[in-house]
Amino acid sequence: QVQLVESGGGLVQPGGSLRLSCAASLSILNINAMGWYRQAPGKQRELVATIWSGGATNLVDSVKGRFTISRDNAKNTVYLEMNSLKPEDTADYYCYAALGRVYWGQGTQVTVSS
Repeated sequence: QVQLVESGGGLVQPGGSLRLSCAASLSILNINAMGWYRQAPGKQRELVATIWSGGATNLVDSVKGRFTISRDNAKNTVYLEMNSLKPEDTADYYCYAALGRVYWGQGTQVTVSS
């Protein structure tokens, strides 16, 4: 079992940046994959970014070149660096961890608006 605690959301202007953090309650070296989903109002949850235990990453096309997923094994934390934010990035962002089953964080809100 793993607990995930997210932080870093907020209100930012278009073109701005935010960094989301997801801290796990155990060593992330033991977790097959971690990443982020997002859900905008009235839309389905969308997979945004994944990082696997071996270090490979994947990003949805709409954020490639703007978002980066990374991790700090010593801090058991995964990060989502979001640059050049657009209004369409506005959503609740959820961290997940795949460890036998999928565990979820509580979500953090990102609002991109002028």
